[in-house]
Amino acid sequence: MNPEKPKVSAEDIEHLIEIFKQSGWDEMHLEAAGLEMFLSNDPSATGPRGRSGVAERADVAAAPPMTASAAPSAAVVPQATIPEGLVVIRAPNLGTFYRAPKPGAPAYVEIGQQIEPATEVCLIEVMKLFTPVPSGVRGIVREIRAHDGQMVEFDELLFLVEPN
Repeated sequence: MNPEKPKVSAEDIEHLIEIFKQSGWDEMHLEAAGLEMFLSNDPSATGPRGRSGVAERADVAAAPPMTASAAPSAAVVPQATIPEGLVVIRAPNLGTFYRAPKPGAPAYVEIGQQIEPATEVCLIEVMKLFTPVPSGVRGIVREIRAHDGQMVEFDELLFLVEPN
């Protein structure tokens, strides 16, 4: 028996392009679910190892080179200040930040709530893959820096916790 390979839809690709446009990155190279994609804000970029565009693999047809049509603004984002004594919970990957497991459900955590290292504090979704984020720290949630439904980047500050 040959296991079925996951199919990457045009909607999935459009979602990844949107993530890239909102990210502030110069380039992105992704290989997942039989898809290899390179995006760049530089129209002269040649892609990884001199290639560009989407490679034909699995259920994805070859496509012309992709570049982000709306380059992110060049504004400098100031570094977030972290009050002394607080621990940061950061995004483990890029994607859409969700405070609750589903629409209408209570948030995983609230400001002032005691959490344990295994406490799930949010979900991050990319390409219909939902990744639960454990706190990794015992303490009290003091700030929530990301907004529900917001695009977050890898290593972006999500929560500040006072350890105890």
